[in-house]
Amino acid sequence: MLRKKGGILATIIETDSRSFGEFLLLPNLTTEQHAPHNVDLTCDVVKYRDDADEGRLRIQAPLVSAVMQAVSGPELAIALAKEGGLSFIFHSQPIADQVAMIERVKRYKAGFVVSDSNLSPDATMREAVELRERTGHSTMAITDDATAGGVFIGLIGSNDYPPDSFDPDRSVMRYASLKDGMSWGKTGISLSEAYRQMWENKQRVLPILSEGGRLDRLVFRRDYQEQTTYRLQSVDSDGRLIVGAGINTRDYRERVPALVDAGANVLCIDSSDGYSQWVAEALAWIRTTYGNAVKVGAGNIVDEQAFDYLVAADADFVKVGVGPGSICITRQQKGIGRGQASAVIAVAAARDRHSQKTGVYVPICADGGIATEYEKTVALSLGADFVMLGRYFAAFDESPPETVLIGGRHYKEYWAEGSNRAGNWARYDVGGTTRRLAFEEGVDGYVPYAGQLSPGVQLTLTKIKSTFCNCGALTIPEFRSKARLVAVSNASLQQSGHHGILARENSARSS
Repeated sequence: MLRKKGGILATIIETDSRSFGEFLLLPNLTTEQHAPHNVDLTCDVVKYRDDADEGRLRIQAPLVSAVMQAVSGPELAIALAKEGGLSFIFHSQPIADQVAMIERVKRYKAGFVVSDSNLSPDATMREAVELRERTGHSTMAITDDATAGGVFIGLIGSNDYPPDSFDPDRSVMRYASLKDGMSWGKTGISLSEAYRQMWENKQRVLPILSEGGRLDRLVFRRDYQEQTTYRLQSVDSDGRLIVGAGINTRDYRERVPALVDAGANVLCIDSSDGYSQWVAEALAWIRTTYGNAVKVGAGNIVDEQAFDYLVAADADFVKVGVGPGSICITRQQKGIGRGQASAVIAVAAARDRHSQKTGVYVPICADGGIATEYEKTVALSLGADFVMLGRYFAAFDESPPETVLIGGRHYKEYWAEGSNRAGNWARYDVGGTTRRLAFEEGVDGYVPYAGQLSPGVQLTLTKIKSTFCNCGALTIPEFRSKARLVAVSNASLQQSGHHGILARENSARSS
């Protein structure tokens, strides 16, 4: 530190505080192999040792949605997982509500599905219809005790009875397809074999039975059709969609067990200041309770010493970014933060030193500060393993907020977790007994409506892959090792878009 008479001066970090938009990538040699269809954007979400496969959680699109009320609901989590990404369901809600959202995602896609719509052989058609209306499931299993693990008797679906002319007081057995008249698989069958068996026997559903004829899982033909459409989708070992969940540093002892039981694949301690004792204490409790079975990342941070602190506390990934979000006003309110590009560069350097020293690679997530499409790619080039986006995902149909019409244009509502509307005091917690936001660190606004998620994400991934090709790379690690960047001036920034002409309306798109 610098000293002067009467006191000690603050430490001044003699580097710029840069954003992603201040850099441009230089093209490298492009060859015939550098075509978008050859690019693999697979990335690790949690730490791993060297090239070990055990315990690795990977996604095929380096895009994750922010832990925000206005972004990550179950509909968006489903849509993004189908495109190869990952969502973190927001924690600023009652535990039971967050659990219900996680369960909805895990039920949606299947592979091998635990049946959660079950009837006994004594049930009436009235009960079957009521169950269908309550759950939305058109196929229901019949077991001896009406549980998901009971002795399997048969199935009843919407095609098994005429919708307008069945007797509601008759037994479901009158209309059901029974075990003896259908094909079924044994526990341990592969998903591909289960699909083949369904096609050969012209069945839409294949029951999977364990010893004693007990129902283990169900496999649906529609899931195979989805797999051929969404080839990059993020799924677990049972073929179910992967989903993450945010947690805070207050109620994690109650929230974490509920989320784990619901099937959350990865957790994230979401704090505006991840370099804190409370984050380390939450990590310590999770490790003491679950060991390494529960994967949990932490943030947010902006420098090397904070990274080292969280890694020492056993975080599975680290989230980078304080104040760069489009609706975040932390820097204005408190003067805390760092340019997002500079933060990612610093933390990536610490990650690489840690990896070289220990053989353990801890992924980093760039959270916020991405204003344009190409800045996602710049973030990856500077060391991010994946990027977390709020405004980008909030604009799609599948995000929770309503679509509104303002001045003849459609927008989606979008509000920060640090706004009074979200009231997420736990994210900004600095100890004490106060359970409210002392002041706002985010705003409430709107983003231009962007339509459905699938075409939007596919276009973004196409742009990223095209940039990789221009830089002579086919994977994220290769891209990072080959990327060459230059800082840009204000004049070169102005030349980055169309200029000096009157463009035809809709002749080009920017984001």
